[in-house]
Amino acid sequence: MESIIKRIEKEIADFAPTKGVEETGIVRATGDGIAEIDGLDNAVMTEMVLFDPSHDRTLEEALKDAAPLYGLILNLEEDGVRAAILGDATKVYEGMLVRRLGRLLSIPVSDSLIGRVVNPLGEPVDGKGPVAGTKFRPIEREAYGVIDRAPVNVPLHTGIKAIDAMVPIGRGQRELIIGDRGVGKTTIAIDTILNQKNEPKESRPICIYVAIGQKESKTAKIVAQLQEAGAMEYTIVVTAPASSPAAYQFLAPFAGAAIGEHFMEQGKDGLVIYDDLSKQAVAYRQLSLLLRRPPGREAYPGDIFYLHSRLLERAAKLNKELGGGSLTALPIIETQEGDVSAYIPTNVISITDGQIFLLTDLFNKGMRPAIDVGISVSRVGSSAQTKAMKKVSGKIKLELAQFRELEAFMQFSSDLDEGTKKQIDSGRRMTEVLKQGNGAPLAFEMQAAVIFAAVNGYFDSFPPEGASKAEKSLQDYLVREGGDVLKTIREKKEIGEETEKTLRGVLEKFVERSAK
Repeated sequence: MESIIKRIEKEIADFAPTKGVEETGIVRATGDGIAEIDGLDNAVMTEMVLFDPSHDRTLEEALKDAAPLYGLILNLEEDGVRAAILGDATKVYEGMLVRRLGRLLSIPVSDSLIGRVVNPLGEPVDGKGPVAGTKFRPIEREAYGVIDRAPVNVPLHTGIKAIDAMVPIGRGQRELIIGDRGVGKTTIAIDTILNQKNEPKESRPICIYVAIGQKESKTAKIVAQLQEAGAMEYTIVVTAPASSPAAYQFLAPFAGAAIGEHFMEQGKDGLVIYDDLSKQAVAYRQLSLLLRRPPGREAYPGDIFYLHSRLLERAAKLNKELGGGSLTALPIIETQEGDVSAYIPTNVISITDGQIFLLTDLFNKGMRPAIDVGISVSRVGSSAQTKAMKKVSGKIKLELAQFRELEAFMQFSSDLDEGTKKQIDSGRRMTEVLKQGNGAPLAFEMQAAVIFAAVNGYFDSFPPEGASKAEKSLQDYLVREGGDVLKTIREKKEIGEETEKTLRGVLEKFVERSAK
């Protein structure tokens, strides 16, 4: 652990200017949030600079300004450098002094960030004052190598039955959430944060929600929802709203990853949600074109794949020698008309360890979450499931895939044989049971009990359209009458012979009571 911290400190120290020498430059031209600077001959890529309106003070004095204006060097050219202005670009003018800060772009991180809303530079924007005890950390860094990593085998429960049963997510995994606009991508991410309240406090992940290019009203609504549910006590929000400069939207995910790594390297678990990387890609394209970099496919720069790969590779499960911490990434990508073959979706699909694909048609039919079972996959699979969930969820994906095929076939056939009709009814029941409302994640043990009931025919006495209502009644009944069996599943994380016998007894009583 010591060596990692020293390595990061060295990364920052390596780029410090020569002691006692302060290198300055002059803004040659400015426009569209980009400044062309002369005189910074020794500047390095992604180094921070300070725009200073005064020529007759030291760097230390300039940094004491109430709101210092920073820049980020992104182009190194023969006759100067180009930098993105991190803030109000109207305050930068030709002839303005620019000072090297001697460090790569870094943000302040500490445990005090928990419960706060910050911008991509780590500055609080929630009106609660400064963050205490911070230490600077570069937002860009090399991802951990294969030797430093451990297998992903500890589940990260989302509280959503369809995901935890069919496309399980492990701690240290990168699982893409993809779909058109307005089909519930953010809802899945927020429900996952809310569900961590159901996890034991000692193993609860620190959640980082990164809002990129979102309306400020939407982000404020999400923060209010998290506060109301008591989830802000383990959550950090990084926001780069649509009104912020393109440079902020490009940097926000990297800031979220740096904050997550701070906790991962303490041996804790972290969960970072990038909402969404489509908007980050557009912001990066905008910056790149303004920096006069050559455009490629769909006008994106050639390194757009590298942008997302170096970000998502930072999600990891560290080995025991490095503390055993983890950082799980849930990137979100927005598609146009369900086109997963577009440039950015295919890039991110190839980088991640699986995807949860949300279909507009299913959403419009009332299936919430609208997960397409056929395309959605987790490449970690059952390795990231508890024994209890593995036991009960084995048949679900196949059954639902067969049901979707039959449902499509059924449109062309009026008379069905008894076996097919029974299979279709069973599929409809399963679909209804897997429905789940917004902001209502289920604890793992409740999910296991409900899915056990569904796959073992305890909902067969209910009509398919009434299965969702019956499932909610079962949840209430299990809380009242099956508290002991739920506790056993939660503690042992498996359904042994004795537990199964007890659970079956509770379910049989529920069916009898419902029949009366």
